[in-house]
Amino acid sequence: MAYSKDIKPTVNKGKLKAQVEAQRADKGTEKSKYEQALAKYNCNVNEAEVSEALKKLIVEKVPENDTKEVKKFLLGSVELTSLSAADYDLKIMKMVEKVNNFDSAFPDLPHVAAICVYPNFAEVVKDTLDVEGVDIAVVSGSFPSSQTFIEVKVAETALAVKDGATNVDIVLPVGKFLCEDYEGACEEISELKQTCGNVAMKVILENCLLGSLSNVKKASILSMYAGADYIKTSTGKDKGGATPQDVYVMCQAIKEYYEETGIQIGLKPAGGINTVMDAVIFYTIVKEVLGEKWLTNKWFRLGTSRLTNLLLSEIEGNEIKFF
Repeated sequence: MAYSKDIKPTVNKGKLKAQVEAQRADKGTEKSKYEQALAKYNCNVNEAEVSEALKKLIVEKVPENDTKEVKKFLLGSVELTSLSAADYDLKIMKMVEKVNNFDSAFPDLPHVAAICVYPNFAEVVKDTLDVEGVDIAVVSGSFPSSQTFIEVKVAETALAVKDGATNVDIVLPVGKFLCEDYEGACEEISELKQTCGNVAMKVILENCLLGSLSNVKKASILSMYAGADYIKTSTGKDKGGATPQDVYVMCQAIKEYYEETGIQIGLKPAGGINTVMDAVIFYTIVKEVLGEKWLTNKWFRLGTSRLTNLLLSEIEGNEIKFF
């Protein structure tokens, strides 16, 4: 029968609500494996205590890390990023060529850790990149919203890996997390990790949407249990980016997870990293909370583009616009 615009399907809201409540009742007090994992950690973060700890850390520890050597390390931890609707093959190729030419221009400095692009440019980066030791990172899984069918996310991720991605950054299904569908959110992360296989996967928490530092810690723990190899602060596409408070709490979560499981997880602050001092503060937090084991460009990454020239300028002592 043809559908008539005059006939509108009706939804019995009372019946629908009763069905949902019945499903919850059937589950009873049974907890998913992710909820059981979450119960092992104290996720009630005292935000005032975090602020006080950060103030003390910044005053007492940041000055000793405001050095040329630390800035060289930070340069080698940058993921040079282009995530614009106006990106096209030649633009990405030009960015990669700058990475190729960096060693000859600055032979005493480390090259960037990765080049981060949209999935459809993974093959362009792979075919253009001549430098060893630089990861090809892509944002995948319906970045930046994570709002699409899981089948679409899997297909996009699989194609990016096939085209040469060596890192994949996905976004936590924030809506599912906020309505406390932790199992649904984690199962998506887990499925995408299976798609990535041995390719490292970062889970972007999009902290600016989570509402509290307690939720930042919950999201960190759940993402790690679901298969994240790194946790990342932000997409850089919403209302906020990386903050010292977020990074501090994420480092605490990584430390506690490591103590519980023995599994080391990486960290990637990203979004709104506007100054060299921002990066030095993040470095200091990682050093003080996680320790030297995390101070390599494998475990500590910075998602930014503007920072590269700023770091170069401070290291070299004059303004440089290489990238």
